[in-house]
Formats: sequence, structure tokens, C-alpha cells
Amino acid sequence: MVYVIKVGGNVIDNAVLLDKFLADFAAVPGKKILIHGGGKIATRVGDKLGIESRYVNGRRITDADTIDVVTMVYGGLVNKQIVAKLQAKGCNAIGLTGADANIIPAVKRPVKEIDYGFVGDIPAGNVEAAPIQLLLDAGLTPVFSPLTHNGEGQILNTNADTIASSLAVALGAHYPVRLIYCFEKKGVLRNVEDDDSVINLINRDNYQTLLAEGALADGILPKLENAFAAIDNGVKEVLIGHADDVRKNTTDAVAGTLIC
Repeated sequence: MVYVIKVGGNVIDNAVLLDKFLADFAAVPGKKILIHGGGKIATRVGDKLGIESRYVNGRRITDADTIDVVTMVYGGLVNKQIVAKLQAKGCNAIGLTGADANIIPAVKRPVKEIDYGFVGDIPAGNVEAAPIQLLLDAGLTPVFSPLTHNGEGQILNTNADTIASSLAVALGAHYPVRLIYCFEKKGVLRNVEDDDSVINLINRDNYQTLLAEGALADGILPKLENAFAAIDNGVKEVLIGHADDVRKNTTDAVAGTLIC
């Protein structure tokens, strides 16, 4: 089994939570990959440089100045700090972007109603699995920042959830893969006001029932659609759960929501 684990920004932004998460991640046995974000840190660094962050529908507009900031922060500051912390915990990590070894070529998002700037979308089948296999087989743990490239020298800011899903699909052709999304909730909740109302198992059948009942919050729907898309393309399982449960969620005794 290969574990492809994405950790949310609320953990990255909190030094105490991040240290605990990385200790748990380092303790996960076998082959694993980590994907991280770092949006709030990029915003703070941009503010110090006098570069204003702009969002539309919660998505960052990545203009020429902003792509420089996110490249420095995601690919440099955050990524290398995580790698260094993992080394201190006995996990032999290697920091990467999608440009390294041409692992994730992407395309700049077309301009429609909104120009998102230097934002990357990953076409289906565009991830190169072979370099990742070499790293995993050498006992290394890849740590990906949310950056890709367009093959013409341009770095692109790319959604970390999408990178995680794309990596999981590419590796699913070679290994059984569990894709794990770690965030600040215990899983997919039936009632967003009740943190203990976790739905432990979602499949295609009960997903449609839950939708019809209006039991799912709008914010979780994109994650679930990504999860089913990954499963449809060869990923064995997808797990959505709390960052504190990452160690447990790499076992059979899962604590979050298993999608299969």
C-alpha cells in the first residue's frame, strides 16, 4: 500500500499542530507521500513585501508578483521546513514541486469569466509516476508543494487537493493506494454543527441518498467528487479525516470517512 496524504492549511499554519502531525506522519510505515499547502503563510509574506492577496470565490488570483511569492513560500520556506522537520523525526524526506523530474506538467487555466492568472490545471494522465516510484523504492518520502509547471519554464500555482488526487491516480496503476485528506474535521459530517456526526463509510449508493437528503455541507462536496473521480481512475480507497488521526487512518481501524 502507498499512502498519498494531503494536509490542510490550518495544520500548516499552526506550529504545534504541524509538529504533532509530522511526528504521526513520520511514524506511518512503508511507502508514503505528503502534499501540503501554505496559503496563509504566503499571504503574510506577500503583505510584508507589499503584494496584496486577491481572491475570487475563495480562490487566489495568481498574478506575476503573486506567483513569485507562492513559489518562494510553497516551494521554499514551507516545503523545506517540513522536510527538515521530517528528517529530525527519522523520516528521509525529499522536497519537490511538480516541475522536478517533470513529474506534474500542467496547463495554465484558460481565461473565462475570471482570469486566475498563473494557476495550473492538471490534464488527466499527465503525472509521471516513474520518478516517484524510483524515490519510493529508494526509501525516500516525497513531499510535494502545490506547484506545477507548463513545460515552457513557467511555474503554476495548483490546488493541493488536485495534486494529491492526480498523484494517487498515477500511482494507482502500480500500487494499491489510499488517498488521505487530512483537515480540521473528524471526517464528512452529517451535521456540520456536530463534530461527532461522522459518516464512517460513503459509497456511490449512499452518497446519492445523502445528497437527496441534503445531509452534506456544500464545502465538502468538491472533496467527495474528487474522491470518487480518484476511485474511478484506479485509487483503491479515499479517506477524509482529522489530521490528528493520520496514523490511525493508515490502518484498518479508520477514524474518519472511508470512500470506496
